[in-house]
Amino acid sequence: MEIEEEIGSFLRERGLTISVAESCTGGLVSHLITNIAGSSDYFERGYIVYSNRSKTEVLGVSEDIIKKFGAVSSYTAVAMAEGVKIKSRTDIGLSITGVAGPSGGTLEKPVGLVYIAIAGDKKKDCREYRFKGERREIKLESARAALYYLRDYLQITKN
Repeated sequence: MEIEEEIGSFLRERGLTISVAESCTGGLVSHLITNIAGSSDYFERGYIVYSNRSKTEVLGVSEDIIKKFGAVSSYTAVAMAEGVKIKSRTDIGLSITGVAGPSGGTLEKPVGLVYIAIAGDKKKDCREYRFKGERREIKLESARAALYYLRDYLQITKN
């Protein structure tokens, strides 16, 4: 069974819904989730919030968080996950933000740095990842990591 199918089964069995906010993956996570027939039972919507402005206007991420910690930070990822959950009125919000490259990286935030966050009704969490490779590889690895993280989250929590 593919990871997307496992996630769909978990969500469907529990009657949970999910929404996704993506920056560095540009919609790839939502694409993978919706590759499964019947995903409309649990997938509400996905947002591509690439710019800082879209993160604040669409998801309600505080400009102060972005100014203080940057768009690529655990704080922003958590705020994105909470924002997409609230805006979409779903049980779970999943977000991803990072530096896919090849430009945009710094010593402090190198290319391949990615934060993935999940907000549920009872728990919110964020993980940091560091991927290597070309832009396409980083995007794909980031999207796959988001799915594995989501599966782990669903396995250990009742939301």
